[in-house]
Amino acid sequence: MPIWLTFALLIGSAVVIYLSCEFFVNGVEWAGHRLSIGQTATGTILAAFGTALPESIVTLVATAFGKSDAQRELGVGAALGGPLALSTIAYGVVGLALIANRKRLGRVGRNPCVEVDGRRLSHDQLWFLGIFVLKITAGMLVFAWKPWLGFAFLAAYGVYVWTELRGEAEESEGEIEPLKFRPNVAQPALAWALLQSGVALGVIFLASRLFVAQLDAIGPWLGLSPQLTALLLSPIATELPETMNALIWVRQGKERLALANISGAMMIQATVPTAFGLFFTPWLLGRELLIAAVVTMAAVIMLYWLFRKGAVGCRQLANSAWLYLVFIAAILVLG
Repeated sequence: MPIWLTFALLIGSAVVIYLSCEFFVNGVEWAGHRLSIGQTATGTILAAFGTALPESIVTLVATAFGKSDAQRELGVGAALGGPLALSTIAYGVVGLALIANRKRLGRVGRNPCVEVDGRRLSHDQLWFLGIFVLKITAGMLVFAWKPWLGFAFLAAYGVYVWTELRGEAEESEGEIEPLKFRPNVAQPALAWALLQSGVALGVIFLASRLFVAQLDAIGPWLGLSPQLTALLLSPIATELPETMNALIWVRQGKERLALANISGAMMIQATVPTAFGLFFTPWLLGRELLIAAVVTMAAVIMLYWLFRKGAVGCRQLANSAWLYLVFIAAILVLG
């Protein structure tokens, strides 16, 4: 395939993902509203589960049904690459989007504060960090009962969902736009909201697969090995739906939903794909994956400190994206 066509498909699939995310976030907001779920829980559970589900299925297929060790190792890499991209690029994109839209959103100053529940988000960072440390520790040790740890990771996500649903109700951020499938209905039925979200999610999944395929083709053109392509570029592609969701919600002035979606997706990435890796692979992490783990933990600790203060500036949040460049530099130098 000509390289110009590869780039055209890459850009086209990204546009399709963005437009589909418009339908997805609109549908999932209405689903949360009809189910009487708070906005933060809608972001951390409904939206995060929807966008992270395709990635978790890819990890399951790679680890459980991969025909070679290399394919199974790619599944393990995806379980580490996802949290890395979310904790650096996705949070950074929210900060940059808020800076770009500050005038339209009525935010004053060059570094306006992000309007979020800092206590709740800092709690999420601690949840993630504790699970992630256990995940990395298991990847550095060899013991016979390691596969059984997979059930512990699934249970941890179940407890997280339970605590999110029992969280205190918060004030809603703005009005929900009319459901795109039923624009003339003031209170659309739950079935229509779920249908719109499901259809949009299916399109997102197919467009994401096309996006990843084009990255795989571009990697050799850039002189990157398949392993480096998977580690450096694929996480950006697999977390593209969460990043697009964040951009859309920030544009609407709903950064709490945007950050909750990223936070919830990180919790899924820390638990469900890890469980699949523990069930079906030896779960032993190489040097590159350990570097990714260190950078991820550094990003999460920085985010915890920012959210715990309560007043988070957009520029401080945007700075988390630099850590992904640190990761790339470390991989290229050491590799």
